[in-house]
Amino acid sequence: MSNTTERLRQWAAAAAVGFIALAGVTVPASAEEAPDYAPTMLILDASGSMERPDPAGTMMDAAKIAVHSFVDSAPEQSRVGLAVYGTGTGNTEADKAAGCQDVQVLHKPETLDRAALGSAVDGVKARGWTPMGTSLRQAAAALPDSGPRSIVLVSDGDDTCSPPDPCEVAAELKRRGLDLVLHTIGFAVDGKARAQLTCMAQATGGTYTDAADGAALQRTLPRVTAAALRNYKAVGTPITGTGSHDTAPVATPGLYLDTIGQKEKRYWGVDIPDGATAYFSGTVSFPRVSGISAVDDMNVIRMRAYGADGKDCNLFEFQQATSSSDGVALTVAKAFDRATHKRESASDTCKGGGRYYFQLEWDKVAEGVPERLPIELLIAIEPGVTDAGPAAATTRVAFAEPSGPGTPVSAGASFTVAADLPGSGRYTDAVRPGEFVFYRVHLDWGQALSYRVHFGANGARGSDNTSNLRTAFYSPIREEIDADTGAYTGSDTVLPSGKELATTPIRYTNRTSDRYESHKEALAGWYYIAVKVGSNYKGSTAAAVPVQLDLTVSGTKESGPRYASTADTFGEHTTPSVSRTSPSGKTPGVVDMSSSAEPASKSKTLIIATGLGAAAVLVTGALIGVLIARGRRNR
Repeated sequence: MSNTTERLRQWAAAAAVGFIALAGVTVPASAEEAPDYAPTMLILDASGSMERPDPAGTMMDAAKIAVHSFVDSAPEQSRVGLAVYGTGTGNTEADKAAGCQDVQVLHKPETLDRAALGSAVDGVKARGWTPMGTSLRQAAAALPDSGPRSIVLVSDGDDTCSPPDPCEVAAELKRRGLDLVLHTIGFAVDGKARAQLTCMAQATGGTYTDAADGAALQRTLPRVTAAALRNYKAVGTPITGTGSHDTAPVATPGLYLDTIGQKEKRYWGVDIPDGATAYFSGTVSFPRVSGISAVDDMNVIRMRAYGADGKDCNLFEFQQATSSSDGVALTVAKAFDRATHKRESASDTCKGGGRYYFQLEWDKVAEGVPERLPIELLIAIEPGVTDAGPAAATTRVAFAEPSGPGTPVSAGASFTVAADLPGSGRYTDAVRPGEFVFYRVHLDWGQALSYRVHFGANGARGSDNTSNLRTAFYSPIREEIDADTGAYTGSDTVLPSGKELATTPIRYTNRTSDRYESHKEALAGWYYIAVKVGSNYKGSTAAAVPVQLDLTVSGTKESGPRYASTADTFGEHTTPSVSRTSPSGKTPGVVDMSSSAEPASKSKTLIIATGLGAAAVLVTGALIGVLIARGRRNR
């Protein structure tokens, strides 16, 4: 390694210190508990093209710097392995047969051994072919043989050894029932390579993004790997939205998983019975990206609704996420009550029961995000009522501080794996800078919640931002109800400051209340609490921040509304299904009945660094340590 490369390596490692630790998988609830990190396999591309020039010296030099940055900052308890391809042969036609089988596991994914990994990567010499398909198979085999897994593949070009075709290999691994999500990154690739890498990712429900140069890799690899260790995974029954309403799939209530591209509009259909209320939400999680200016650090998702003939129903909603580069989960949600309105004529397709279409558009795009990202779609249908139940509540419940040392809990990285809080009490956890974690509380009709979050001292000081702390809570359709922000400087801090974070008692009639935003408290079910410590916190290399969540669940359970038909609002007792829609509006058959929804715990992670090493983006499921965006109406 050249002197210039070594200096850059030291600089990058110093800049990255703690980034992995900041966003490690599960922070221990007490000092005696060890965090549970996903096994991670780092596979480094050593094909001949890696000898191309880069400001670090060569692309291989840049990849080594990035790997050292990751290894130097990885948590002590993480399990990290290293594999490489392209080192055993040259890249002439005479070498092709052997070179296309040249994949070596240099270090198994065992408890972190920095010295061994550093020595292994320093000895890598780039000269061979690029067997991406074969490397996918061998890398997957190198990880433990059960549980969720993820792959991050970075390449400076397309596979030079096909067959096996890497896109087909990705689909093959998924068909075998492996819980595998592949994220791909292209380094200065052409259109052909970009298409291949995109295909590979989409075959597993993963994402594709571009990386410009070695400097971008050196900035982002520690964060990407940290996200992969946490292994957030978007879940749901697979569905594929279309670019127009007349070809859109039609879905029953449930949780679905699709992808959405930058500036893309996508449609999905829902059949809503007469008198029913429908709920539709889309959640997109964004990876962390460093070095983004505040001006370019915003994403916006827009929603519209249409009638069966494509008529615009003049329903418009949007949500925006600021500080997207800090890791954002952005949800746009809407209660749709048009089927409860009387249809005046046959042409009035935006009233009464029937087929409606929901369109989501990824409108404003932050700098540095992937071209496509997974999107979770939550669809619910609530029947009409014959008796709405008690009158709307008008007062938020009071907070009653609990006592005692608290019950340890371990938060999840998304709505789908939020930690259950069984009721009133004190709960303790720890959150690392750069994480946004989730808890959930079940509220029956007549019940309400209020809470406070105490961020304890961790021995560090300093803040780059006056709002590096955030907490928010959400309705069962993931619609934000309220939030608060604050500054953490290493000493005790409490949120909310100066106001309550609480609901009124949950009642059906709240949706008609004049109280601001109380319509969001009109469904019994799971309510979500999110807690964030920003990665802009200067003490980010220090220990995790102790968190104490004090929760009050109050109110007497009520019978709730009387529905006109059996209520299975969120499809919890049926299998979500997707129908194909013909231009005539007929649904010729039901397809894709299997659900892929499952917990994303104890996940395994594989990172393949091709081209520029395991570069620039993506988390398992692409969505980690999330910062939920502020809603436009209550901000």
